[in-house]
Order: sequence, then C-alpha cells, then structure tokens
Amino acid sequence: MWLILAFTSAALLGLYDVAKKQAVKGNAVPTVLLLNTLFSSLLFLPVIISSEGNLGWFDGTIFDIEPQPLRSHLLIILKSAIVLSSWIFGYFGIKHLPLTLVGPINATRPVLVLVGAMLIFGERLNTLQWIGVILALMSIFLLSRSSKKEGIDFAHNRWILCVAAAALLGATSGLYDRYIMQELEPLFVQSWYNIYQLTMMAIAVTLIYLLQHNRTPFHWSWAIPLISLFLSAADLAYFVALSDGEAMISVVSMIRRGSVVVSFACGAMLFKEKNLRSKAIDLVFILAGMLFLWLGSR
Repeated sequence: MWLILAFTSAALLGLYDVAKKQAVKGNAVPTVLLLNTLFSSLLFLPVIISSEGNLGWFDGTIFDIEPQPLRSHLLIILKSAIVLSSWIFGYFGIKHLPLTLVGPINATRPVLVLVGAMLIFGERLNTLQWIGVILALMSIFLLSRSSKKEGIDFAHNRWILCVAAAALLGATSGLYDRYIMQELEPLFVQSWYNIYQLTMMAIAVTLIYLLQHNRTPFHWSWAIPLISLFLSAADLAYFVALSDGEAMISVVSMIRRGSVVVSFACGAMLFKEKNLRSKAIDLVFILAGMLFLWLGSR
C-alpha cells in the first residue's frame, strides 16, 4: 500500500510543480509562498479546530486526530522551518529556470536521502534498487551537460544553486520525516506544520515589505490556490506512506521524484521549453531508475 501512496504522491507533485511555475512567472515569490501556506492552512483548519476543541467533527475518519503535547509541536516547528527554507530556494529557482530542467535536478533528493537513510536508519538496498539509484545519478550528469546548450552552467548559475539548496534541504526534511512519523500521526503533522509555516512566512513577508522598497509587484493567479491543493494532497499520501512500518524512506523519496514525468510533459506543452530531445534522454534514465526501484521493493 505504501508504494501505491508513493506513486500517487509523485503524480500530484508533478501537478504542484506546474502550478508553482505558472504562479511565480513575473510574480513576487514571497507573497505567492505566503498565500500558498495560507490556503494550505485553511484546508486543514477544520481538523485542528475539531481536535483542539474536542468537537468530534471527524470521529471515525482519517481526519480524526488527538491533541499532542508541546514536544510534538516543537518537532513540527523544526520541520516547518526546514521545509519553508527549501521552498524559498525552490520557488526562486523554478521562477528563473526551465521546468524541464528543475524537475530532473530534483531527482537528486532521493540519492541524498539514500546516503542519510543508510547512515542514520541502517536501511540497505538490494541490487535492483542500487541499479535504480545509479541510473538516476547518470541522468543528473547528462542533464548538467545538456543544460549548457541553453547557456546554463551548473557550477556558476545562482538559480541552479538555489535548486540544489532546495534539494539538500528537501532531503533533510525527508530523513526528519522518517524520524517523526514513527511517533506522530500523519494528519497531525500535516495540519500543524502548515500553520507554523504560515506564521513564519507572514513574519518574513511583513519584514520584506517594510525593508525592501524595490520589490517585484504581486499579481493574482488562479494557479496559486492550485499549488496548495496539489501539495496538500501529495503530502497527505506521502505522510501516510511513511507511517507504514515497512516503508523505506529511500524508496519513497525516489518514487516521489517520478513527478518529473508530469512536470516535464507540461513544461514542453504548456511553457514551450527548449532542448527537449536531450532532456528526454535524461528523463528516460530517471524513469528506468524508478522502474528498478519499484521492482526491487516488491
């Protein structure tokens, strides 16, 4: 079941990347991110109200969560800070780079998670899963070469560095999720970390508007609420998958990077991005890696 949830999360993450790319085009990134956290918080606010008020609105459903002690909230606050930092770097990166480039770069996250999972949780991959990881690494190498045709140097482009920082922080979040999901309910984590992210982002945007005068103007886009919708659904599937005792964070994280299929297709069709042939070869390596990981985890 956790594998099905992981693939579902991957598809939703692809749609999330598309909505994010559309929302930040020529737009103020901090304000878009603030609204994203606001809409995500509103989606889960009834769950929090029902739980904290002992109202029983969702008794007997997956939305029925119990109030937790201060320690649990502190764990989620730390997660919120890690994820929000990753988002900030990721939003700026995707604003200035092709979606067909950002998606494959994000495929490095499971490799980083793999190293951490082996060192921290003692996870071990079998031969098929290792083949999947090697194929994913090869795709990143090929991508760094093909990107030069668009004048993008991986080593010196600041937006590439932003995406890389987002990937590193995202991998850190994945390892941290594996730790906290052993003692916290998935929906409790998701509902409260949205609230804490909203608080942090509200403070950040307020400071930006007070201190920065030459800022990018904000304009409304209907893609903004779609960001929250797709991301919330993807995260819910992800958290429930990790709550399964048999789930392997290294495999779940790699499968979620399959979202690149959706984002790549939309980057080609909706945003008319270039250099698709060489990028498609990179994508084939990623898909092959996903296949071997799935076969190795059956």
